[in-house]
Amino acid sequence: MVHETAIIDPGARIGEGTHVWHWVHVCAGATIGEHCSLGQNVYVGNDVRIGNNVKVQNNVSVYDAVTLEDDVFCGPSMVFTNVYNPRSMVSRKNEYRRTLVHQGATLGANSTIVCGVTVGRYAFVGAGAVIIRDVPDFALMLGVPARLAGWMSRHGERLHFVGEHATCSATGEEYVLRDGTCALVAEGSA
Repeated sequence: MVHETAIIDPGARIGEGTHVWHWVHVCAGATIGEHCSLGQNVYVGNDVRIGNNVKVQNNVSVYDAVTLEDDVFCGPSMVFTNVYNPRSMVSRKNEYRRTLVHQGATLGANSTIVCGVTVGRYAFVGAGAVIIRDVPDFALMLGVPARLAGWMSRHGERLHFVGEHATCSATGEEYVLRDGTCALVAEGSA
């Protein structure tokens, strides 16, 4: 489904079941997976890869050099950058820094992801947070600049660790926290 006001440049690849809403612009080189939603006033650059089941809410620009893996959520008006030290008078298009957002991550409303970072699997970036360095899997990041404030389950529930172990209150999935790394416990292991 592509709204009549959307502009899809020839060459852009958009997967089945993806909804492209009002005043969206998808550039020619972009690749967007299946069952995604691009909200009102979204821009997707040429050198952008978006996986399956990604939700990009209203007023988000996904600039060149950004990759969003499957199941990523980009909240309203959140911001990506691709140049670390921009100046109007200096062209730095050959200096873009790549940004990678791994599967299942949530980027809250009005958060900012400074270019060149990797956001881990199922990480949760709170509303208004500013990410300036890599984010671990399952991390809850809050503040400006963002700091680790806890851990989140795949289901998006805050994890409460007793020693090294926590259980998702919604799903019963078990997690372990060792040496500053949170991981989902595989079935049959401890």
